[in-house]
Amino acid sequence: MSPFEPADSALLFAAIDHCVLVHDAQTKNILWANPAACTALGFTLDELIPLKAPDMSSGARPYRREIGLAWLQRAVDEGVSTVEWCYRSKDGHDIWSEARAVRVDLARGPVVMVQFRDIAEEKATRRDLSRTEGRLQAFLRNLDEGIVVLDDGGRVLFASESAGNLLGREPAALAAADFAAFLAPDSAAVLQELLATSGRGGQPTDARYRLSVSGAQDTLDRWFAVRCQYIDIQHDLRGLLLLFHDITATVRAEEEHRRDAQYLNHLARYNAMGDMAMAIAHEVSQPISAAHNFVAGVRSRLDRDGSAGPQLNWGLDAATRQLDRAAQILQSLRAYVVRLEQSQQRVDLNDIIADCAYFIDVRARQHAVSLRWERTDDPLPVHCEKVLIGQVVMNLAFNAIEEMSRWRAEERSVEIRTGRHGDFAEVCVVDTGKGLSDLHVDRIFDGAFSSKGNGHGIGLALSHRIITRHGGEIEAADNTRRGATFRFRLPLADMDQQ
Repeated sequence: MSPFEPADSALLFAAIDHCVLVHDAQTKNILWANPAACTALGFTLDELIPLKAPDMSSGARPYRREIGLAWLQRAVDEGVSTVEWCYRSKDGHDIWSEARAVRVDLARGPVVMVQFRDIAEEKATRRDLSRTEGRLQAFLRNLDEGIVVLDDGGRVLFASESAGNLLGREPAALAAADFAAFLAPDSAAVLQELLATSGRGGQPTDARYRLSVSGAQDTLDRWFAVRCQYIDIQHDLRGLLLLFHDITATVRAEEEHRRDAQYLNHLARYNAMGDMAMAIAHEVSQPISAAHNFVAGVRSRLDRDGSAGPQLNWGLDAATRQLDRAAQILQSLRAYVVRLEQSQQRVDLNDIIADCAYFIDVRARQHAVSLRWERTDDPLPVHCEKVLIGQVVMNLAFNAIEEMSRWRAEERSVEIRTGRHGDFAEVCVVDTGKGLSDLHVDRIFDGAFSSKGNGHGIGLALSHRIITRHGGEIEAADNTRRGATFRFRLPLADMDQQ
């Protein structure tokens, strides 16, 4: 026996929050509506009963009378039918609804009971979500950065479209793939170590990976900068998140810079050895020639009288001193040329000038050019590679000496001075030659310029590259009266820095 009276069932039914309409199964006329439906539609029950579909539905094409009748008929034929329907209230307000029609066989005959609820907020939320998802997909599709999430074994759980574009593969082809298979062996080892130590919620880690990218013709190796972090998004997506972008051009530029630096060192050493060879030819030839004469004289005396005396000993001693001088010259040269630093060090620029002075003086004497040195008493600490900066000093000095060698003997002079210029240490080489007025000053350091008949300009171009690589600047200008001044500046190092 039911615990409820028939009147109780009616009260319970009327208390339901869902809106309910009851239609005749044959005519589709409204037979009854619960209070919730009357309230939502703004009609009384008596007002609702005579209404037809156009009176209580949106006038849009998807909600025409014939479509509504077909929906109710499906419920009659199949037992149940669900649609999204737009009801219209008495005051003309649209009510977006999810409507479910169910055939109910009553004693009086079959009816169709329609339950509907307002889903306007849900539709707005779905629209917002759809719009947000569309924007997110567009952003991910056009990102320069690829996104993948890997499980603990390194297999791809998620891959953005941009990741597929960067790797030359469809995102679907990346799903469940072993990401290490796309990496070069050295990078795969780095990834495996990262997977083993990533933990949970650690700090982001930056790395560089070399990946194989499928191109139109073949597979190429490209470099990517990768940021890695473990993520756990509401227990739905958890694993190692990799954000990566292509840095192949940067890596190649770095490699080119390293090759360029090695070539620059090679050229500097080659030029230095060539310049030093000229000094050797001049300096060593004199003591060797003198030693030869002394030994020849001793041999002549021995041949003449067959005796050895004080004069013989004096000649042998003199010969020994001259040969020692030649050895000293060679030792000084070897210490300068062979010791090519592989890294920068803190040094006083005045000391570099002092190291170069001997060789510059040799060249000046060869051409009967007088030198005037004006070195500041203040220290000029700089960070540099000593041999390379020394090569610049000698390049500029040798050029000035060669220029002055074409002038009359009494006019041949070159001045070399050091000093401070703001936050820079400065070296100036000044001559009184013909100057730069008729030369291409804007191309003087590009390697194509040389004022020498047999020159190729590599000295000035090399000097420019050395100074700019050290963060300095080099320039040339005409003097007010006559001649030219070549100067370079290097940033002063912190006086307290060791």
